Amino acid sequence: MTFINDPRIDRLFQLLPAIYRIRDAEQDHELQTLLRVIAEQVNVVEDDIRQLYENWFIETAQEWVVPYIADLIGYRAAPGAGAPSDATTAEGRELNRVLIPRREVANTIGYRRAKGRLSLLPQLAWDVAGWPARAVEFFKLLGWNQNLNHLHLDRARNVDVRQMPALDLAGGPFDPLTHTVDVRRIDSNRIQGRYNIPSVGVFVWRLQPYKVTNTDAGCEVVRQPQYTFSILGQDAPLFTNPEPRTSDCAPDQQANFPSPITRIAFHDDKERFYGKDRSFAIWAEGWANLGPDEPVPADCIIPADLSDWHYVPLRNQVAVDTVLGRFAFPPLQVPGKVRVTYHYGFSANIGGGEYDRPILDPATRKVAGFGAEIMFYKVGRDGPFHRIGDALEHWQKDNPHDAVIELTDNSIHVEPISIELRAHQSLQLRAANGARPVIRLLSQSYPPDTFSVRMGSGSRLTLDGLLITGQPVEVTGPGSSDEQGPPESCGAELVIRHCTLVPGWEIDCDCEPEHPAHPSLDCSQLRARVRIEHSILGFIQVAEDEVNSDPIEIRISDSILDSGEPESQAIGGPGSTAAFAVLTMQRCTVFGIVDTHAIELAENTIFNNCLNAVRRQLGCMRFCYVLPNCRTPRRYHCQPDLVIEAVRESIQDTIQEKVGIEAETLRVQPQFTSVRYGNPGYAQMASGCAQEIRRGADDESEMGVFHDLFQPQREANLRARLSEYTPGGMDAGIIFVS
Repeated sequence: MTFINDPRIDRLFQLLPAIYRIRDAEQDHELQTLLRVIAEQVNVVEDDIRQLYENWFIETAQEWVVPYIADLIGYRAAPGAGAPSDATTAEGRELNRVLIPRREVANTIGYRRAKGRLSLLPQLAWDVAGWPARAVEFFKLLGWNQNLNHLHLDRARNVDVRQMPALDLAGGPFDPLTHTVDVRRIDSNRIQGRYNIPSVGVFVWRLQPYKVTNTDAGCEVVRQPQYTFSILGQDAPLFTNPEPRTSDCAPDQQANFPSPITRIAFHDDKERFYGKDRSFAIWAEGWANLGPDEPVPADCIIPADLSDWHYVPLRNQVAVDTVLGRFAFPPLQVPGKVRVTYHYGFSANIGGGEYDRPILDPATRKVAGFGAEIMFYKVGRDGPFHRIGDALEHWQKDNPHDAVIELTDNSIHVEPISIELRAHQSLQLRAANGARPVIRLLSQSYPPDTFSVRMGSGSRLTLDGLLITGQPVEVTGPGSSDEQGPPESCGAELVIRHCTLVPGWEIDCDCEPEHPAHPSLDCSQLRARVRIEHSILGFIQVAEDEVNSDPIEIRISDSILDSGEPESQAIGGPGSTAAFAVLTMQRCTVFGIVDTHAIELAENTIFNNCLNAVRRQLGCMRFCYVLPNCRTPRRYHCQPDLVIEAVRESIQDTIQEKVGIEAETLRVQPQFTSVRYGNPGYAQMASGCAQEIRRGADDESEMGVFHDLFQPQREANLRARLSEYTPGGMDAGIIFVS
């Protein structure tokens, strides 16, 4: 047996005299093996002692220690944020981190000393809620007469319709204009007022900027090439890559926050937003004698309004519309390949992107006829394979038991995909961490491109971190030739995680689906388990043999299902029949009708349209929103059931009861910033949504896909701290920018 010396586990062995170590090597390292076992336990004890010392300090303490340190300094959690959760689960630990933020505990004493300072409020918003924020004293924006001997030239001025930059900022966090007094309180639970003497507004940004690096731009040729930053071709605003302020005394700028870039702001400070390491950049191969790695110079970039594509840039100019995410070249200077880097806005890490996500390699298994080694195939501009099809061809020749095809960059792969898994094989088709590749299937070609998968008995396919557009993913199950296999083998499994299967296949410039009600995932005779996590999908169609088999199992969590049309199916079978499947849905948002065989569990999920289960006696639904007339299993703490029951208990008159039920049902209907995929606020809960939905989950967080952001707890925590640290006579309120 070959021994490799490890200083940590051989520490006791190295203390022995050299003669004993030499003799032990001659006797197959028996003493070294024994001392390694002892040293392992010694290391455990020493690590625990070291961690006990680290737990004395808020910066290095373990999560379970933070509430105890907070109690030592008199910190009290906000009563309206909710009760702590079970710390033994990952979700419970994340909730507890929101309820008692480590940063706030670390800075509590400093907060108390700085009480009354305006600069404290944005710091509170970041430490307590994790939201970028800007505080504004609204009394400085009131229109009142000034003393000629004590002028405030830095305060707001009357509206000048010729000053477009000031008008562009009206009503926002950087508003420089004067306003008449608004006597409504800024912290009102009904209608929020702003412009009053005691009012202080804390503008917070909930959306996050997500970067897309060195990818192909979207292009459509009508009269001339029309380019979009998004490869899908929709109009989407470009977001800033927030820059930290140079000092605490430096004034806040739009570039310091994750907000959409306005045309006027881009015009006034172009160098702040455009550049290789800025918010966005453009590379045009062969344009104006530029090299392949040279971005278009900032001097050539012209801010423009490209709403109708009427603006024609001059020679050696590139017109950019940051509000719509469009750009155009001169008609006689059309480049070859165009690549872009930009930032878009979204709420959370779902649907694929360059964000950090866990990479799960397949577990190696020894099965007869296969080796135990995991085979890796790299696909990318600098990899051994440039096409997915080439990697699949080598994978089929090698025939490994476990394999990974990894897409290493943000390339656009325009090619048909065909995968055939033999019995007990596993394959991962995934994006590398920090990459967002796109698989584009052309429907106009003949024959149309397809993404087809045939799974063998006991096989497993994982799609991870991909954006698939143009056609559906078609998955079929094992045939008769694949039914043989070792009896200990498990059933087939399809896993889709951190992926986007574009609802409606494609979207137009207004984010409307091109083919609504068409399936994005087509499962035909699959006979496999399906697991979907942190993904965005369109219609899921399930066609199974209902006579000779049992329904398949589909588990969906932290995902969005979007049929593209309210009256179309989000989950169903061919011809508007019910999907022969048993569903488990947790923390999901569904736009469309769900028709299924049965629901084992639905939890913290919003069904915006009807839900129909054939077998109502199986499973349950808890803390969900579902229309009252739907055919569902038993429901527990669902809406609008709770408000309807409250109306019936409080009103005895039949006519008034009917009116009250209609009013309450309408009031608790979920409200979203946008219901169209491609918009920054897609599936984001609107700030005016009813509290029964915003805090309707089992842990008092919001229902739906963004449950794990715990935004209601963050907001309640922040409101409590604002009232605590705002001096008497002043009112501080939260204003959501995005």
